[in-house]
Amino acid sequence: MFTTRPTLQGTFGMVSSTHWLASQSAMAVLEDGGNAFDAAVAGAFVLHVVEPHLNGPAGEVPILLAPAGGEVQVLCGQGVAPAGATVAHYQGLGLDLVPGTGPLAAAVPGAFDAWLLLLRDHGTKSLEGVLKYAIGYAEHGHPPVENVGAAVQSVRELFETEWTSSAEVYLPGGRPPRPGELLRNPALAATWQRLLAETAHAGDREARIDAAREVWRSGFIAEALLRQSRRPTLDTSGERHTGTLTEADLADWSASYEDPVTYDWNGWTLCKAGPWSQGPAFLQQLALLPAELPAYGSADYVHLLVENCKLAMADREAWYGDAAQVPLAGLLSAEYNAERRALVGESASYELRPGTVDGRAPRLPARAGARADAGARSLPGAGEPTVGLGGGGEPVLGAREPGVPGEPRVSADGATRGDTCHLDVVDRWGNMIAATPSGGWLQSNPVVPELGFPLGTRLQMAWLEEGLPNSLTPGRRPRTTLTPSLALRDGVPVLAFGTPGGDQQDQWQFHFFLAAALRAPVRGALDLQGAIDAPNWHNDGFPSSFHPRTSRPGSVTVESRMPRAVVAELRRRGHDVTVGPAWSEGRLCAVARDPRTGVLSAAANPRGTQGYAVGR
Repeated sequence: MFTTRPTLQGTFGMVSSTHWLASQSAMAVLEDGGNAFDAAVAGAFVLHVVEPHLNGPAGEVPILLAPAGGEVQVLCGQGVAPAGATVAHYQGLGLDLVPGTGPLAAAVPGAFDAWLLLLRDHGTKSLEGVLKYAIGYAEHGHPPVENVGAAVQSVRELFETEWTSSAEVYLPGGRPPRPGELLRNPALAATWQRLLAETAHAGDREARIDAAREVWRSGFIAEALLRQSRRPTLDTSGERHTGTLTEADLADWSASYEDPVTYDWNGWTLCKAGPWSQGPAFLQQLALLPAELPAYGSADYVHLLVENCKLAMADREAWYGDAAQVPLAGLLSAEYNAERRALVGESASYELRPGTVDGRAPRLPARAGARADAGARSLPGAGEPTVGLGGGGEPVLGAREPGVPGEPRVSADGATRGDTCHLDVVDRWGNMIAATPSGGWLQSNPVVPELGFPLGTRLQMAWLEEGLPNSLTPGRRPRTTLTPSLALRDGVPVLAFGTPGGDQQDQWQFHFFLAAALRAPVRGALDLQGAIDAPNWHNDGFPSSFHPRTSRPGSVTVESRMPRAVVAELRRRGHDVTVGPAWSEGRLCAVARDPRTGVLSAAANPRGTQGYAVGR
């Protein structure tokens, strides 16, 4: 089939990410003798610079890593709720949801420590060796992609009147960044340069990395983060609030390793982060598949995957979270999924239907039934597209604003949502990594003036209702949408992949994986680019993870490249179908390794015109 680009193949190393400068920086580390983990760290810090509207150092990142010859591990870079972040505290402020912006929404920052822990334990390069690319782009500038300027424009008035430290970085000369001009962040460059200077005499490579982690926790970086958290800041509630972060919150937390959650399907083993992420929803969708699938791409196929996704996401809402024991074994069991599979009928479902697991009845949040009204369809959250009307009267996504699903948006109340990046690397030794950095977006909190980056807002994903698996709970992780993937074939790591897109991540990734697994290989390997380029879709028939937490029951959004006959049949079955632009669903990245031959491959998403794969 026709693809926008070739699936790259080689034997030395492959990188795929959501920005070409991050991909090439990671590749430069491989060329300099580094391994996949060194390369990923370098690429991640570049993503902080070149996709500041999608991630930052004070955000979060889940990482799936497969060391050559070793076991797959999850490295959790999702920080917890501070000790003072209780439901009672927020309700005492008159809130029924965690604000979508501002310091009240900030969890303990997790991304920086996770990347440095990865570098210490699995990398080979020095701290300076991986930071130099990000420092260069921050100090000397990079030409920003269009969506950086669009994101800044959406919050321009807020920056000019309230978040003035953000205006100093992102309104150079009093206007948003423009493509073709250089955007600099000298404060961020100075932060990393000072970090290197303060740790220069800490000892060997590992000791210096640990010293840098301590500077983040209790040194000048921690001090600046705490000052910012304590500044009254206008947020989406329309009020000014201070955050709950304390010295102890920062000092006591560190990134950590854990085992992945896995599911075996047709000779594949899929690895995901635990139910503090939405990752197991991917595995539940696998478990719901019947023995015989409908023809790939048919209306029967799309209908089945949409309805299965609704069931998995209903369970996500009822069962997933870090504040309770999650019955994963039951959710993935053959008996449970046989019962759930029988719920899929010929027509579209409009109800949120979580299941009873191990005799335990599900409990949904009180606000789980909140629905986006007709007007809200053009004011989406992270990962959700804008809706307008095309010339033919057909609903068309993206007609009102530039960008693709997964990009930030601004709503009428001034609420802004950011999204996510993704990065995959495989090297000649067989090391493989998939990571989904997010949070700490430029539109999440004011830029910390001494540091050049803002705090994050991940606590907005926790509920202000006691007794739920995802209730806001001090010391617990808010359930995140971030969900990289790693797949083994016959027990050997073969494929690393992922995408930005909020709640859509485990929809787009699932469709990609089935396309790669079910379709004919190209040049003897997985057709990664063909699977990425295939028409994609998503549904919003469950509560959004982002403020204001609404849903669109029965909705399905498809790319216009989907055959008209398929769209017509979906509508006949009762799906509320919105037809979007031809290239609007997903921002997937992928790398692979054939263990029989050692051939490496990579592909990247053409949507959004900034993702790129490189390798040789």
